Amino acid sequence: MTSLELARLTDVATDDLVALMTHPLMRRHMPLLGDRFTESDARAFVACKERLWAEHGYGPWAIYPDGRFAGWGGLQPEAGDADLARVLHPHFWGRGRQIYDEFIRRAFGEMGFVRVTALLPSSRVAPRALERLGFRRDGEVDLNGERFARYVLENPTPQQ
Repeated sequence: MTSLELARLTDVATDDLVALMTHPLMRRHMPLLGDRFTESDARAFVACKERLWAEHGYGPWAIYPDGRFAGWGGLQPEAGDADLARVLHPHFWGRGRQIYDEFIRRAFGEMGFVRVTALLPSSRVAPRALERLGFRRDGEVDLNGERFARYVLENPTPQQ
């Protein structure tokens, strides 16, 4: 296994975040991004995610496997639940499981969540990977006019 570091999004170079969020393979799975993602958008995005940390005590991290920026993700509040997000540059798609395992360890361990959710856009037509991880389908949600399938994962070892 290789090293994995999680840091705040404020540590990410704006150019790196713009490159990630404008990559064509990434964009097709992020319908809420709109047509462009500029340096100004990147700064506003980071400020929004930092507010989650200030208001809720958790939010997404910058992801650095082996010291290289791979993307962002983690947990963020969504409709009363902790929603799991993971946005990786295509060069790091093979590292998703290691990153997921770390997020879940923190979510159900030190953060003490009883469940987490995951929202998949309609472009993600094969949710089998989530189902293999124990997530179950829990309906659909509408975010800014876009439909997402909602999945829930219960803590397999609830706190006593």
